[in-house]
Amino acid sequence: MATITYCAFTFILFLLAHFGESATFNVAAKANVDVGPALLKAWKEACATKTASTIVIPKGTYPMTQVVLIGPCKAPLELQIMGTLKAPPNPKDMDIKKEWFTIRYIDHFTLTGGGTLDGQGNVIVYPAKGKSHKLPNNLSLNFLTNSVIRGITTLNSKQFHVNVLGGKNLTFDHFTVKAPGDSPNTDGIHIAKIVGAVIKDSVFATGDDCISIGDGLENLKITGVTCGPGHGISVGSLGRTPGETPVKGMFVSNTKFIGTENGARIKTWPSSHHGVITDIYFENIDMKNVKNPIVIDQEYCPNNECNKQKPSLVKISKVSYKNIKGTSATPDAVILGCSKGVPCEGVEIGDINLTFKGGAAKSVCKNVKPKLTGKQVPPLVCK
Repeated sequence: MATITYCAFTFILFLLAHFGESATFNVAAKANVDVGPALLKAWKEACATKTASTIVIPKGTYPMTQVVLIGPCKAPLELQIMGTLKAPPNPKDMDIKKEWFTIRYIDHFTLTGGGTLDGQGNVIVYPAKGKSHKLPNNLSLNFLTNSVIRGITTLNSKQFHVNVLGGKNLTFDHFTVKAPGDSPNTDGIHIAKIVGAVIKDSVFATGDDCISIGDGLENLKITGVTCGPGHGISVGSLGRTPGETPVKGMFVSNTKFIGTENGARIKTWPSSHHGVITDIYFENIDMKNVKNPIVIDQEYCPNNECNKQKPSLVKISKVSYKNIKGTSATPDAVILGCSKGVPCEGVEIGDINLTFKGGAAKSVCKNVKPKLTGKQVPPLVCK
């Protein structure tokens, strides 16, 4: 009886080992040949595999037309991009209804490999100042859950480098964004309608927000990030569209802003629809030559596209700025411009040391009564 039990146990272990092995699908990539069809073929096979699988795009440089990878898949899946994928340089050669590279409806997905997604926006789009029909984002991640983007570079996107819409528990780790400081509308990561996200140990150099937050976001942690050039880390803009859901919970720590337009920014439209922004924390931040290091702007109105006579109706509360130091490129180091319609509540400012090389730094403070702790440079005087 003991022998039978042992044999049965051994057979079970064999089955577990055999069927638990991960499968690898190597994409048959060739120089100067569109890698898209081969990637789609490998994805279809890997996604149908009942054990964990890996798709590998080898080192090299390959053109790729627009690709959409769709789940759900039957088991965890990893896509290793080891080479450089290049988008069509002319946006007119792309379907305006699609992004360049889209991944959606996947659970336990990993994108890694150390490769580069080159949107080639520097060829036509940037010289034209972005004036074109709808431009594609480099990478769109829609409704991913329990997934990781690690060690990937996105280069010269025609519009957003990454657009995240929906999902749960998504992590960006050692992620890199590269585009010129004057490249239009090239947000590094725009993220919205997701619960539980992490952006860590990553570098953003681009022409718009390094990270921008849309509505419906809950519990985002940003740590160990370097931003510059760019427009900073921005919550919003919010309030322009009816039915926006609240932004609740963002914690930014141990982050550097270098030569950016803004640092820690919250922005809403005047004459806006109702909205909520709450539980936003910026802590242990270094600013180097940042034009506006700390900003709450509830009269955000680029190109005078709105009515500033009517206040924003987006309620901002429970916002904290602590241990923020460095240099401002303008006198306005701290701007707390809250709405007269729904003044900010629960704002805390602690241990701020921001100096301006051209003279004394100053603060602007309206429609808010912040709680002050520690040192305040510049002094914060609110009316």
